[in-house]
Amino acid sequence: MSGPTMPAPTDPLPAADHGLSVDEGARAAPDAQAAPASPFDMYRPVGPGRSPGTPAPSRGDRLRGTDPEQRAAATPGVLLSALLTGLLTAWLLYGGVGANLLICGAATAVVAGLVARAAGRRIRPWTLVWSLLALALLAVPARWDAGWPALLASGCAVGLASLALHGGRRWPGVLFALPGVLWQLIPGVGWVWDGLEGRPLPGVGRIVPLLKALAVAAVLVTVFGLLFAGADAAMADLLTGLIPSFDVNQLPVRGTLFALGTLTALAFAHIAAGPRRWDRMVVRPGRERRRLEWALPLVALNLMFGAFAVIRAVVVLGGADAVLANTGMSRSAYARQGFWQLSVITVLTLVVVAVAKRWAPRTTPADRRLARILLGLLCLLALVVVASALGRMWFYVDASGLTRLRLWVLVVEVWLGAVFLLLITAGLTRGSGWLPRAVVLSGMLTVAVYGLMGPDAIVAEQNVVRFERSNQIDLRNVRGLSADAVPALDRLPEPQRSCALQLIRRDLDQDTRPWYATGGSVAGARQILAERPLVEGPLSGRGACAWAGLEP
Repeated sequence: MSGPTMPAPTDPLPAADHGLSVDEGARAAPDAQAAPASPFDMYRPVGPGRSPGTPAPSRGDRLRGTDPEQRAAATPGVLLSALLTGLLTAWLLYGGVGANLLICGAATAVVAGLVARAAGRRIRPWTLVWSLLALALLAVPARWDAGWPALLASGCAVGLASLALHGGRRWPGVLFALPGVLWQLIPGVGWVWDGLEGRPLPGVGRIVPLLKALAVAAVLVTVFGLLFAGADAAMADLLTGLIPSFDVNQLPVRGTLFALGTLTALAFAHIAAGPRRWDRMVVRPGRERRRLEWALPLVALNLMFGAFAVIRAVVVLGGADAVLANTGMSRSAYARQGFWQLSVITVLTLVVVAVAKRWAPRTTPADRRLARILLGLLCLLALVVVASALGRMWFYVDASGLTRLRLWVLVVEVWLGAVFLLLITAGLTRGSGWLPRAVVLSGMLTVAVYGLMGPDAIVAEQNVVRFERSNQIDLRNVRGLSADAVPALDRLPEPQRSCALQLIRRDLDQDTRPWYATGGSVAGARQILAERPLVEGPLSGRGACAWAGLEP
């Protein structure tokens, strides 16, 4: 069986680079071989060489190579902590998300941290980075009310927490660690079962008599309580006030939340007890292509990208009118049509770079130099495409207003440009072992900034500014925003203000969620609408929107 993998010698990988490591230090593979000279051979299997006639290791062999050296056993305290986390999840998360998600995430982190400490693992710098960023992402639903950014931030926070416990620096180690908690939901239960099987539970001699006493007391109180309630109306009112109300219809949802919270806590604890070493995953390098076979398509693609860059330069320098005259398109249609095609080109370029790098010739220094030049030039020209896409979208936003979708694609396009810059930097430096974590860090920072800045608030602000400048606003767009948009939309004059805030006020009036299940912006929105109610009378309802020019 092949051993763990290591990158090229220009960027040596430590024996183990995991977010939480064993105190006595990670152990290096004893049979590691010297890496080849090629910087493209980043997924070279380390270990005893395989003779030409020997079959490649199976998928099961590769997976077993990532098994942890040791894993701490589960204890009754782990199970109890996970059950308490499940109860907390069932209690807080019913009905919505807000600050409650941050509380439940902190409880899960405490369980995983206690297990990691018992396993003798210590915090490493990247563990702190991923953990703090995960907390920042969980703060998004606590701050804002919009659902889509909260969902995106919550999913990314779970992935970062898994990466913090797994660690990893190579592409397999990072990419497999992000969804790693999903694969530990069931094994976490088996880990607890194996750890507690045949093990006497502490305090059983005290707990069992207590449970029996509580059961007898509950029966006696129920029987005599019903009799007293039937005998005296005042006693019936007193007992009714003492009994907490509970809707039986909530049981399925709360039971699901309890199971989800418990399983998630056990999964993270299972990872903390001994993570799978995804960095050891053996990924065989792609078969080298001949120089002509590999370089000719890239040269052709670079020429096409170069032609596009020249055309964009002509448009920017004053030839836009001539281009639009030749195409017969208006400025708005030209910008709207071009953005989506350019966005697809940007994503496809990343795919081309990844595939071309895997098949690149790497036998001689000349081959490696040619690969760096062609791929670096393609990434550089891709930045022109990114800039052009951003320019067209911004022109379209200036003409038609900002929407949630347009803001999101702008953010994604900016992140793709950052990824190309990271690829160019990796090509100019000797080592690229930092690249996987840098790409993930840039993506998660983008999601955190996007969520924390309040997308709905930004969309509303831009549309209000556009109305103040040009007296134009897309009311259909702003009417569908969340309570985050209320402070900006409150600056609109009547009847646009009442029309824009009508649906938001209706949703707030029907919202009965507790404070911990809503974003912090909801309280501010309620205060604004209470201080300045919407116009009543002939302008209320559809009347306000009709007077503002919004057709049914």
